[in-house]
Amino acid sequence: MIIPIRCFTCGKEISSHWDQYVDLINQGHTENESLNILGFRRPCCRRMYLGHVDIHGNFLPTDAGREKTSL
Repeated sequence: MIIPIRCFTCGKEISSHWDQYVDLINQGHTENESLNILGFRRPCCRRMYLGHVDIHGNFLPTDAGREKTSL
């Protein structure tokens, strides 16, 4: 799933900060510190990041696992 563009509750634009958030997490910051650095103070916006599961990279190509047959 791709991060939603806007917070479902308040409507603040949140998607443009996703890459920065992931970079901060990879640098060793906690989720709380990362969200504070990015300026997300409202619990609704923080929820959007904390509840997000990034499965975008887990998809297989559509023909993976199918047996190739010749007609």
